[in-house]
Amino acid sequence: MELREREEQENDVVLPKKKKTKMKLRKKRNREERKEKLKEEETEELLQDPLEAFGRDIMLKILQNLKAHSVALTLLVSRAWNGVASSDTLWTPKCEELWLGKAHIPRSAVVQGLPKLAAYSLSVTDGKRVVPEYWLNLDPYWKGTSPLMHRYFHEDGSQTADPGDEVWGGHECCYSIVTSVVGEGKIREHYVRINRCWPHMLVSRKKDWSWEMSNILYCYSSVPDGHRVGGTGPLLLCV
Repeated sequence: MELREREEQENDVVLPKKKKTKMKLRKKRNREERKEKLKEEETEELLQDPLEAFGRDIMLKILQNLKAHSVALTLLVSRAWNGVASSDTLWTPKCEELWLGKAHIPRSAVVQGLPKLAAYSLSVTDGKRVVPEYWLNLDPYWKGTSPLMHRYFHEDGSQTADPGDEVWGGHECCYSIVTSVVGEGKIREHYVRINRCWPHMLVSRKKDWSWEMSNILYCYSSVPDGHRVGGTGPLLLCV
């Protein structure tokens, strides 16, 4: 029994205090080194280009869920990003979303072969245009000094105004209706031209069944005349 206890005591080696301290420091240093290495690996993963990590197809799907302004910012990241972020696949649905419900879509934005990114940019730029101050100051109704001005379109192609209309000034004016037809009688263009030099004026129907003729500078609205006996417009339906 005493022999066994002596053997156990001999096997139970007690390390010096300094040696224990060194082992603890070594273990602590190893732990810190492992943490630092993991941190560096995580940093490298975060710094990796998402385009390289996910690939073009997945990045396209990601960009499709972003707003146009955010996608436009990614054009500046790199040449590779620009190639993805300027794709027609990405900008075609964004153009359709932008044009939805708009009363006017600039012709320059729907030219065949034009990149969809350029079409979107042209549309946004055109939508920010406003009536020049010159025309606003010329219109007495806009300034609040008189009622709406009247313009009369006659069947002979002439246009007149009320007597004493200072803006009109008594000058001569004419108009014409331009219609271009392609194959099978399909209408390609249909607009009104005033004095052969004004921007094209497009005619549209309003919710109250009145008419509106407008371009980037002017807007004509038909005078309400639903009170007329026998109705208004042509006797036979024009399609």
